[in-house]
Order: sequence, then structure tokens, then C-alpha cells
Amino acid sequence: MQAVRRNKYSLKTFRLGRRRDLDEDDLTQPLDEHKSSLLGDKLARNWSKEVKHATKHKKKPSLSKVIIKTFRYDIIFYGVILFIMEVFVRMSQPIFIGLFIRYFNTENRLSKEPQYPPTWFMRVFYYFSKEQSRISKAEAYFFGCLIMLCSIIVVGTFHPYIMAALHVGMRVRVACCSLIYRKVLRLRLTSLGGKTVGNAINLMSNDVMRFDMAPLFLHYLWIAPLQGTLICYFIYLEIEIASFYGMLSVIVIMPLQIILSFCTSVLRNKGAIRTDERVRQMNEIIQAMQVIKMYAWENAFASLISNLRKRELKILLLTSYVRGITMSFIMFTSRTGVFLSIMTYVLLDNHITAEKVFLIGSYYQIVRQTLTVFFPQGLNAIAETVVSIKRIQDFLLTDESLAGDRAIMDPEMTELVSKSRVISTRDLGATSSRKFDLRDMDDFKSSEEFYLVKIFRAIAKYGENMCLDNINIQIKAGELVAVVGPVGAGKSCLLNLILGELRLFSGKLSVLGDVSYASQEPWLFIGSVRQNILFGREYDSARYQQVIKVCALRRDFSLLPYADRTVVGERGISLSGGQRARINLARAVYKPAEIYLLDDPLSAVDIQVGQQLFEDCMVKYLSDKVVILVTHQLQYLKRADKIIIINDGSIQIQGTYEDIRKSGVGFATLLEEATAIAGGGGPPGLVEDKEVDRVIRAISITSAAFNSVIDIEGLKLGPKVAAEMRTLGTVGMGIYKEYFLAGGNCCGLILMWLLFFGAQFLASGGDYFLSQWVILEESGYNSGKGTLKTFWDKLDQEECIRIYTIFMVATIILAVLRSLYFFSLCMRASLRLHDRMFVSIIHAAMNFFHTNTSGRILNRFSKDLGQVDELLPNAFIDTTQIMLNLIGAIIIVCFVNYWLILPVAVMIVLFYFLRDFYLKTSRSVKRLEGIARSPVFAHLNATLQGLPTIRTNNAEKILVDEFDYLQDVHSSAWFMFLYTSRAFSLWLDWLTAVFIGVVTFSFVIFSDKFYGSNVGLAITQCIGLTGLIQWGMRQSAELENQMTSVERVLEFTRVEHEPDLYSRPDKKPPASWPKRGQIEFVNTSMRYSLHEAPVLKNLNIVIYPKQKIGIVGRTGAGKSSLIVTLFRLAYFEGEIYIDHLDIGVLGLHDLRRKISIIPQEPVLFNGTLRYNLDPFNEYQDQMMVHALVDVEDKCAMTKGKECLDKVMSEGGANVSVGQRQMICLARAILRNNKILVMDEATANVDAQTDKLIQKTIRHKFAQCTVLTIAHRLHTVMDSDKILVMDAGQAVEFDHPHILLQNNTGYLSELVRKTGTGTAASLKKIAKQNFEERQKQQIILERQETDSISTQSSYSSL
Repeated sequence: MQAVRRNKYSLKTFRLGRRRDLDEDDLTQPLDEHKSSLLGDKLARNWSKEVKHATKHKKKPSLSKVIIKTFRYDIIFYGVILFIMEVFVRMSQPIFIGLFIRYFNTENRLSKEPQYPPTWFMRVFYYFSKEQSRISKAEAYFFGCLIMLCSIIVVGTFHPYIMAALHVGMRVRVACCSLIYRKVLRLRLTSLGGKTVGNAINLMSNDVMRFDMAPLFLHYLWIAPLQGTLICYFIYLEIEIASFYGMLSVIVIMPLQIILSFCTSVLRNKGAIRTDERVRQMNEIIQAMQVIKMYAWENAFASLISNLRKRELKILLLTSYVRGITMSFIMFTSRTGVFLSIMTYVLLDNHITAEKVFLIGSYYQIVRQTLTVFFPQGLNAIAETVVSIKRIQDFLLTDESLAGDRAIMDPEMTELVSKSRVISTRDLGATSSRKFDLRDMDDFKSSEEFYLVKIFRAIAKYGENMCLDNINIQIKAGELVAVVGPVGAGKSCLLNLILGELRLFSGKLSVLGDVSYASQEPWLFIGSVRQNILFGREYDSARYQQVIKVCALRRDFSLLPYADRTVVGERGISLSGGQRARINLARAVYKPAEIYLLDDPLSAVDIQVGQQLFEDCMVKYLSDKVVILVTHQLQYLKRADKIIIINDGSIQIQGTYEDIRKSGVGFATLLEEATAIAGGGGPPGLVEDKEVDRVIRAISITSAAFNSVIDIEGLKLGPKVAAEMRTLGTVGMGIYKEYFLAGGNCCGLILMWLLFFGAQFLASGGDYFLSQWVILEESGYNSGKGTLKTFWDKLDQEECIRIYTIFMVATIILAVLRSLYFFSLCMRASLRLHDRMFVSIIHAAMNFFHTNTSGRILNRFSKDLGQVDELLPNAFIDTTQIMLNLIGAIIIVCFVNYWLILPVAVMIVLFYFLRDFYLKTSRSVKRLEGIARSPVFAHLNATLQGLPTIRTNNAEKILVDEFDYLQDVHSSAWFMFLYTSRAFSLWLDWLTAVFIGVVTFSFVIFSDKFYGSNVGLAITQCIGLTGLIQWGMRQSAELENQMTSVERVLEFTRVEHEPDLYSRPDKKPPASWPKRGQIEFVNTSMRYSLHEAPVLKNLNIVIYPKQKIGIVGRTGAGKSSLIVTLFRLAYFEGEIYIDHLDIGVLGLHDLRRKISIIPQEPVLFNGTLRYNLDPFNEYQDQMMVHALVDVEDKCAMTKGKECLDKVMSEGGANVSVGQRQMICLARAILRNNKILVMDEATANVDAQTDKLIQKTIRHKFAQCTVLTIAHRLHTVMDSDKILVMDAGQAVEFDHPHILLQNNTGYLSELVRKTGTGTAASLKKIAKQNFEERQKQQIILERQETDSISTQSSYSSL
């Protein structure tokens, strides 16, 4: 009944699909049995039980056992159904065929003897007893009906089985994806090594895909050998000892298939590791694309990815060769069995008949399908599934965080965890943790009720390195605690220790009350600003308005096009750095908590906003809370209740401002200078916690998946996230042409088709020759009772044996060669398509990355490429092989009985229209499924990025629900694909069964005209088509569906690209350009998108050679946009000249390589320090060491060249943010360009490191033009000029001292808001610098005058 309902519903889907392309609105609600939440809970519950049981018995937990336990009843039930169909129904058909052919035997037709028992159906039970009476015509009709009935029963059973098995596979996949995602939410940040991100993406894109097909072939692993044994016995009853020689081919091939399956498993494991590495590297590149373009490093990374891809395809090619050999068995295994059986039987002086040959042939057709198709596919599927399960199991066994909701991995813990959260107390021992029992709380509170945070003799390690040592802290409610210290001191490690993200090695930690956390680098997801702030909490209007006020967001909301409903782009691209920081802070503040951990939220904001945040938010709004503020803004420390100075992981001193000021501690001396130095928003706190950095740098900051995170106040009209690129209509022949031409030239393609046609010609020719040989044998045996006056009369038995042997040997050779050649061509196409897509992406305009999430891009490089690598070649060779088999069978059938051309023509027309009817809908559904898949990856990316924030906000359940919803959407699309493809296959096989009936009955009606051999040949060929036609048609449709992956890959080769990387020969600048470093902006305007308003407006400024220019302004004023324009990363109008050369006519690399930059967010890549400094190998080691020494890199100063071999982990996680910034400075020193750009380069370092950077710049870049974007006014107050930006316009541009003479000017306003003492200090610095420059100018003028006078004197002489 379910099958009937599905077919009825599929008709509605097909009719809708013919009218228009399907979209997301056409998807149905998922069935309860598909729901990710239910399946995930069930699997998580069983996995948790397995882990507990394995721990108790000191064994390793087995995910395989858990999956079998969860789905065992469905698996067993469908196995029983398949067993009945394969053994009792399918194996009866050859006997019916044998009895049907017996009727056409010359002796039977000429016999006049009366019939005697057994007759009719009883003949089946006595079939191998040859002493039976003649078969009547009525019995022939009866056996013809049984042949057709068997086909109908097989069709009616097999297709529902396939649907059910694929359904089980889908449910296993959905459950495992849900479990993987839940595990991601529980991962310890220290577990996220360099490979984990790519591994997690690959697990969810490729590994879980193995579950879809595994249940379909699972039962053939035991049914096929059993069926093979029974068939061997039945053939033995027919031809005795010769049967064993025939089965020898199967017996030899089966172990070979097992060996090949083992090879597939090993290769799959190796291939998955290499794919992980490529996807991880791709992920890293996508996140750092802007920096890569600024450094002009595209070619270096293109080479890196190309090498990784080649290494990956070496394994995939070997896997494909193994698969090709396995698939070639389909063509010759059954034929080889028939060949060996008949050869042996004849050579033992036996007589062959049509009945014997085609009974054997029918049984070998069953062997071909079960033992050479389903059995090896089952071995491959199970082998690959076992590898995938092992990889998923290893992932599930990685260490978990102590923080967050453990119930998501163990649903039965819900009640216990909810109780333990009442007071949220953690008492963490050396390597274990325990929650206080609520009954023990009174005793605990009596001794420590005044301290919400207490740390006693805490030691924490990161890997083998000590990151915190002997930490002792006590903090009461209402205290504002400032944590300060130099780069890499351990400040963020302290916060992560309190959060529970970092385990204690020894000591004790207690935290009373809820904790809220604002990370140093803002974590934003795609969604409205309001959704980002609420993060699933109920909308409280009064609290919300108060929070946005104290977080200084009201003015920003008024400037945003949809206020707080404006959609935040991926990586917060639509917002400035300061806006991202304040939204991140607002989310933390909006959460009601007793303890607020703020990891330098003041770093990315300007002076005015920084003071407002500190005063209104941290001092006043959170006055009754514990606030722990990591900061480098020393001017705020006077207002703190307690200051903690950390250095090298230890607390150097703690106490009040006055206590520390009088202590004489080295770092404390900076407090004396705080007022004088800190002129603006200080540098962001450092995320010394290596675990956090690893996640932050490894993955995308945001995700389209979060677009539906709960906004309880309600959704209103607002902007929409850009939809994913989607091609409509048919997959054109141009796509096929591009794919195959990527694999080889025209000669190569012609050779491929010759091999395909040649192999099929030999196979079908051998079948036809066998039938004619049987006629010859029967004619000779019957001594003229049947005559054959044709060419075949000239052949004797020996010649027939020789010719038949040649046919078989040639078939085997060509079948293997065809498969190997085809797969090598496909792998070449995969390599070239990937390279084309990657080169296109890395040369794409930055607007492409602004409008396409990393999940979308990674989907093309993981899932789509995986399908092009593995599924597409299989679909193509299957389709071609089966279509050629169909053509061969039709030719043979029509050759035997030309009247069958009519039903064949009708069948072909029906098949064509059915395929056309199916294909449009199927193609649309497949595209829809591909698009529904992208948000799943994007959601995973965004989750990995924000793990600490998610766990602190107790948002795991919300995000699990969101992930389950996204999986349900994808499941709806996938299930639609399943039931439409199954309905199509079922209809095709019904037609085939009818065609078998027509062919069978036509032979009975015109029985006098046919030999038994021709009848047997035609019927066995038609029955062989039963599964093949539907599979071939479905595979042809699947081929077109898989070609949508090629189409999606090719889509990314046609994206908008940047201008040429290299200048035309007549426009190429000289190698010494620029000699002076003069920059001129003439009527320059810039916009990030052609459809958006300009961000920079009519900029007209001239920066003279060697000038040091400071660029300041409020957040969002256009400071960084100015740099983007200079590097030509966006659309700009007007002209920009460097040394009087228009940069608009230059190649991008010719421009960008001549400008050094220290970016706002320092980026390092996985690899050696040498690779990070010089990916093109342009500089000698000694030069790199000198550059590192110039920035006072300790490793370079002590180890010399050895330091260049130091490995940087993904994103530079094993060095602090400040150290990354110093490496970026070393890159700039190496380049030694005339122009240096610093985009808030001192934002991530402490005051001491800032001094070092400024000193290095003055020394190393004295002869260079330097543009410095800064929030710290003291870093730019000694500049030659300051450019003040506001709302995209240059509002002031002159020496800071001159600008400060205008009391109502923009710069004066910025300076005034720093406070009286700081303002006075800044003015003093500006004045001193101005006066010094005036003196230098006078000296230079005098020198010039003296020089002129001297020259005049010489002239007069």
C-alpha cells in the first residue's frame, strides 16, 4: 500500500515538475521516521550506552554495533523479503524457461505419443528427470505465463525493497550527521587540531554518503553465496561434472572481488585523508582570501592546492582502476561460466541442446546479477562504510569540553544536567571534573558565598606546554577586574579556564552563577543584527533597548538600511570592525548572568565609543555583576576595582591601581604612562588560548544556516540573504562536451567509444554464435530431422570451439581495457575541472566572497567534486554499458524474429517518453537537493567558529534544533528524489515484463518457424533486460543528475573575475617602480557592489614621497575601505596614481606586490615559518632571519635559521595574535617596498609591542611612504599628516598640530574625548613633532641655499 501511495504521489510531483522547475516551497514536511531530531536522539542514546558499557568493560566503543542496534529490525525484515524473492522466485524462472524451450525441440514437436504424468506444474519438481512425456502447446502457453509471472513478482518485490533499503540508508545517514553535529558542539577546543575542521566537513559531506547505498547491498553478502551454491547444484543435475568447471570462473572471481574490495577499503581510507587535507586547506584559503590577494599570493596557493589535488587523485585513480576491473566482471563472468561449462561438456563427448545451454545461461544470468554485480558492490559498499564508520567513531571519541550541555550527546542526562545548572558550580580536579551535589551546596556557600569566582593554585596546560601556573584569584559580586599583560601572557587562557573550556591540570576552580562571554574576535552568524544579539532568547523590549544604548549601537542602527533587522553578511562583511565588536558585546550583555567575561571588546572601537562602552556598560550597567575585562587600554585601569597583571602564565601582581602603581613591578611602570600614552581605543586583548585561535582561524565566522535562529519578537520585512547560484532547465550537451574534453582530446574520445562498441560487439556476437552452434549440434544429432542450409553448415565442432574461444578471450580483454581507459580519462577530467574551478575562485572578485558563504563554496569543493570524482564515472559507464547491452539484445531479438521489431519500437518510444517525463522532474529535484545541502555545511562551519560563545549561552539545544531542521529540509528533497526515481524504475520494469510476455507468446503462436536455440536466446536476452533496462534508464537519468555537479563546478568557473593579474607589455611598469612612493587620489569613489551606494566619495588627496600618514575616524568612516581601494579589491571610479602612474591600467600583481601591508587581522597558514614568510621562495634564509630579528622574534634571535622550520598550525594557532602581527611586519620588511600600509596593525598588541613596531617602522621604513590606520591616536600623532575620514569622505588632511588649531575640527573633537590629560599629551606630541619638522625644514632650506650660493660662486669664477 505504501508503494501504491508513493507512486500516486509521485505522479503529482512529475506533473508539477513538467510544468515548472521545483523550488523549496514544493518540498513536503518530513515524515516522523525521517526527522533528524528523533533519529539523532535515538542514535545518541544508544551511543552513550555503548560508551558507558565499553568503559565499564575497558573496551573501545563500537559505532557499528550502535547502528545495527538502532536499525536492526528494519535491516532483518528487508533481508527476509529479499531472500524469498531471490531464492524461491528468481531461481524458479530458469526451470520454466527450460520447459518452455523443450517444447520447441524438434523431437517434441514431431512426437505424437500421448502425455502421461508429470504434466503442467508438476514437471517443475521432476525437471531433472528427463523421462517425461512431450509438452503440449497449452503447456507451452502455461510455462510462458509462469516466465512472465516470475518477472512481474520480481519487479513487484525488488523495487519496494530497493526503496525500503535506500530509506534505511537515508535514516542512518541522517542519524549519523545529527550525532556528528552534536559531537562538534561538545568538542574540546584543544581537540581541534589542524585536520579536524577538514575532517568534520568531509565526514558530513562524503563519509556519511556511504550509508545511503550500504543497506541496499548488505544482504547480498550472504544471499549471493547461498544462491551461487544452489545454482551450482542445479547445474550439476543438468550437466554433471562439467558444472564445476563453469562455476570455477565464479569461484576464482569471488576471492578476487574480495581482494579488490579490501584494496578499495585501504585506498578509500588513504583517499579520505588526502581529501580532508585538501578541504581543510581550501577552507583556510577561503577565509584568508582578501589577505592572499593583497599579498598577490594566488599563484602560490594555486600550486599548493593543485599538488594536493594530484596527490588525492593518485589514490582515486587507483580506486577507479579497481572499480573498473570489478565492473568489467559484469560483462564476462556469466559468459565465461557458460563458456567453460559448455566447452567441458562438449569435450567430454556430450551432446548439447538448446534446453541445456539456455537453462545454464539463465542460471548464470542470475549469478551475474547477484555474484558479479550486487555481491562486489556489497563488498565495496560495506568496505567503504566500515572505513567511514571507523572515521566517524574516532571523531566521536575525541575529548569533550567540560563546559556546555552534555545532554545533547546523552538525551537521558537531561534531567540531571538541568538540576546541576541551578547554581552552575564547577569544581575541577587534576584531570577530572565533578559537579557538586545540591545537598552539599549549603556547606560550599557557607565558606565561599562572597566569592563568585575563586581559583586556588590552578595549573593549566595546553598540550605539553604550561599556559597557566599557580593562579590564585578571588572575585566578589560587583567587582570590575581588569586583566592585563604582554603578548602571550595567558590572559585569554584565564578566561577559558573560568569558562570551563580549558581543563585544570591541578588546583581548584569554583564558579557560582551564570557566566556570559564576549570573545575577542566577534562571532556573528548570517541573520539580522537583532537575531545576533538575542541569540534565541526571548525579546525583552526594555532590556534590549537598554543594552543597545549602553553598547553604543543606536547611532549605528539609524545608519543601517533596516536598522537592527539588517542582515549581517558572512564574516560580518556588511559591518565595520567596531560594529561587529559592539554587537558581539551586546549579545553577552543581553544575557542575564552573574559573571561577565569580556575579552577586550574595546579594541576595535574609536576613542569616543570606547569610553562610552567602558563607562555606561561595564562600570554602570554591570555595576552589581562580576566583570572580568581583558584589556590593553591602560587608561581605564584606574576605574577597575582590581587589576591582575599576568606574565608568562603566572600572576605577577594583583590588587588595586594604587597598590600596583607603588609596587615597582616592571610591567606596572606602564601604568604611570597610561594617561600619556593611551590616546585612543587600545589594542584588542590577545587570544592566547591556542584552542580558540585554532577554531577562529580554521573556519568561517558566519553561516547562512543561522538565518532562522529564533527571534521570538517575530520576523518582519527585511533584506534577504543572497540566494545560491542555480542553473535551470536541462543539462545541455555543452556540459557533457566540456567534461569529456577536459579528460582528453577528440582522438582519445573516439578510442574510448571504439572500446565500448568493440566490447559489446564481441559479447553479443559470442551469444549469437553460441545459439547457432547449438542449432548445428541439434541438427547433426537429429540426423536430418532439422536442416540448416546456411553458412553455418560449413563449420565443424572443432572450428566452433575455436571461434567461440576467440570471442570470449577478446571480450574479456576489451572489457578490462575499456574500463581502465575510461576511468583514467574521467580522473583527468576531474583534475582539470577542479583546477579550473580553483583558479577561477582564487581570481574571483572579492564581491563574490561577500555574497557567497564559505559553506556554498566548500560544498562545490567537497560534495560536488566528490560526486564528479566517484559517482559520475560509475553512472556513465553503467549507462553506456547497459544501453549498449540493450541495443545488442534488441538486435539479436529482432534478428531471430523480425516481427518483434514492432513491439520493440513501441517499447523504445514508451521508454523515451517515460524518461523524458521523469528527467525534467528528477533534474530539478537533484538541483534542489544540492542547494538544500549547502546550509548544512555552513551551519557546521559557523558552529565550529563560535563554540565558546554557543556553550556560554547554553544555545546547544537551539543549534541542534536548527541543524535538525536543515537536515529535515535536505531529507525532504532527498526523499522526493528517492520516490520519483523508484516510481520511474518500477514503470520501466513493468513495461519490460509485458515485453517479455509478448516475445514469449509470439514464439508459441508461430512455433513452427523457430528453433529452440533461437527461442532460448531471445527469451534469455529479454529477461536479462528486466533489471538492466530500468537500471540503465535510471542510470542515464542519474548520469544527467550527476552532471549537475559538473554544471555546478563549471558555474564557479564563470564567476566575475578581477582584472588581469599582469600588465600588458606596453603598460608594464619598470622593475624599479615606484621609486618615490607618491600616492594621489583624484575624484576617487568606491563601492563594494555595483548595486550599492558608494562607500568612499570623491576623494581628492595627495600623499607625497616618504610621508607618514595617519588615518583616523569613527568606526565605519571608510578607513579600511581606503586601503581596499588602493589594492583595487573593489569597484572604484576616478583615478589613483602612484608615482604619476595610473594604477587602473596595471596588472593586479604588478600593483599589489609593490605595496606592503600589515593587515588588521594577521593571517598565518598551515606550514613552516619559512613558507609563511616567503611562499614563492624569493628570499634567502639569512634575509628572512634578519627580518625576524628586526621584529625581535625570540626564536630567530636564539636559533637562527632553525626557527624557519618551525611549523605554524592552522591559522597560526600555536602563536599569539601579537606574534602573528610581528610575522606580518617581518613580511613587510622582506618586501622592502616604497609603500607600506598598516591597517590597525597595533590593535592586537600590548603597549610595549606597539612601541617596538613603531620603532621598527621608523627605522626600516624611513625612506618609505607609510599609511597607518589606527584607533590609538598616540601612534599617529607624530605623523607628517593625519587624514580624518567621516562617512566615506576625507574631512581633514594636514599635520596633526595644524588640525588641532581648529577647536571645532574633527581631529580636535576626537582628541578632546580622550580626556583632559590624554588630550594635553597628544597635543604636546603633535606640537613637538611639528616644531621638529619645522627646524628640519629650515635646515634643509639653508643647506639648499648654501648649495646654490656655492654653485653661483663657482660660476662667477
